[in-house]
Amino acid sequence: MTQLTLILLALLTVTWLINRFAGLHRNISLLFLAQPMISAMAPMMVFIGGIISQPMATDPSWVTLPLTLMIAGTAVGTVPSALLARRLGRRRATMVGFSASVLGGLIGAWAVHQQSFVLFVVAAFILGISGAFAIQLRFAAIESLDDTHDIPKAISLLMLTGIFAALIGPELAYVSQHWLTSSPAYTGTFLGTAAFGLLAILAVAGFKSPPLVETPTTEPNRPLVVIMRQPVFIVAITAAALGFGLMSFVMTATPLSMHQLHHHSLADTKWVIQSHVTAMYLPSLITIWLGQRVQTKYFLLVGTLMFIGVVIIASQGHELLHYWWALILLGIGWNFLFYAGTTLLPLSYRPEERHKIQAINDLTVCSFQGASSLMAGWVVYHYQWSGILLTCIPFLLIMLAITVLRFVTTRQHTTTSAA
Repeated sequence: MTQLTLILLALLTVTWLINRFAGLHRNISLLFLAQPMISAMAPMMVFIGGIISQPMATDPSWVTLPLTLMIAGTAVGTVPSALLARRLGRRRATMVGFSASVLGGLIGAWAVHQQSFVLFVVAAFILGISGAFAIQLRFAAIESLDDTHDIPKAISLLMLTGIFAALIGPELAYVSQHWLTSSPAYTGTFLGTAAFGLLAILAVAGFKSPPLVETPTTEPNRPLVVIMRQPVFIVAITAAALGFGLMSFVMTATPLSMHQLHHHSLADTKWVIQSHVTAMYLPSLITIWLGQRVQTKYFLLVGTLMFIGVVIIASQGHELLHYWWALILLGIGWNFLFYAGTTLLPLSYRPEERHKIQAINDLTVCSFQGASSLMAGWVVYHYQWSGILLTCIPFLLIMLAITVLRFVTTRQHTTTSAA
């Protein structure tokens, strides 16, 4: 029995336990089953995207372009996914969105078979669009609940699916690389991706769409520049954008550095990436509890210090454990920084301003993530692993600066309130 089979059996078992004992709407267990099948495409592309692209791309600096286009596809698909959910309902909209994973998987398989870099980039973009619909599932979960007290439990369970996605994606790539012996390696991987898309569609088919409630909107009272000048806004958007950007930058470069430049085995590279993505999501179960007891500024501080630790550990050598420990800290640091940014952002806007500010935040985060993943390939091939680490340093100084800013502003607020 392969590890992939064991992972899927574990996913089915946990899904059954949630449906049986969590005391939540049946929709939550269906979303728990469907989400990692789509979300697994991102860690899969991180693991093998650059490896597949190297013989196809005319310039090795462009090997991370498919991952970048996948991120761009997610960004582009965010608004349409919300509009479709409003027009068609969550179930039908999600099924339409997940069909992009089937199409992207089939195009990806043909691209690898034909060794067409252009087609491979197109496939990655389409797969990214399906990821936008997977991101929307957290809103589907919230809308399914009658009791608002169940929202933290439901959200924490959906975040837990990131662990299964981290395991499924690289494992699928590893076991399926030679499924089609008459085609280049990894052709079968994208056929497997299309199959997972179909399974996710079948899971969502049982979803019961909650009724749509229209809420009136009002024009914001404050100019955008006034909102964006607030220290809390600056800290929130910088923490989320730089946290995501630096994480994507180092993570994207890791398989290229490990497997292509320093000749670690594919199995070891897979283990490091799986461990990293697991470290990204597992702390969420802790932050939900700690968030009620620890101020957000301390999450910001610890996340920044962990990112600094990544550079220190990774600069010590190119052994397997250097990569492993660095990527573990990178995942936990990202979790803390993204939690801090997400928690602080609502403090910067009024209810009637939320859609505009959230859109600006998400666009900024996706832009940093996409640019960093694209730049990672160029840097690692021109300046090696040390170039990746040196590039991180100026951004870590910015992170330290906004951490100090948050401590100063909260202290000033406390002093003012006391006065």
